Amino acid sequence: MTAVAMTVNGKAVTGDVDPRTLLVQFLREHLRLTGTHVGCDTSQCGACVVHVDGKAVKACTTFAWQVQGANITTIEGLAEPNGPLHPMQEAFRENHALQCGYCTPGMIMSAVDIVWRKGNELDEKTIRHELEGNICRCTGYHNIVKAIAAGAKAMAKA
Repeated sequence: MTAVAMTVNGKAVTGDVDPRTLLVQFLREHLRLTGTHVGCDTSQCGACVVHVDGKAVKACTTFAWQVQGANITTIEGLAEPNGPLHPMQEAFRENHALQCGYCTPGMIMSAVDIVWRKGNELDEKTIRHELEGNICRCTGYHNIVKAIAAGAKAMAKA
């Protein structure tokens, strides 16, 4: 077993895990943060995206021990507890940018990272290019792209 310690959504957490434990497994099975989804186990779909020290990372191909001491944010920690939704979450809701919802947490976490890296004025081409690591099998992406553009602008005001 390997001891791991990190901060998840602002709370210090520790655990003893098998060295092969993936970050997504640690989050879902050990911490019961089930908003981070497992879609493909091969880093193709993006359903498992979380932020590690402020950077989008696919948790299905990251070992828990690799983020020792890191600050992790999951979809559950994006907005303040008992507060309003994060502007990107609200934009997804307002723009009907989800259908089954399975990809939504990873899309939102990726979208926030895109804004942090590319700024608040995002065009469709940039958004579509940046989403190449995220797959949605339901929506056709049109409303997701609209939501990310709206969320990016809303994040500038927040």
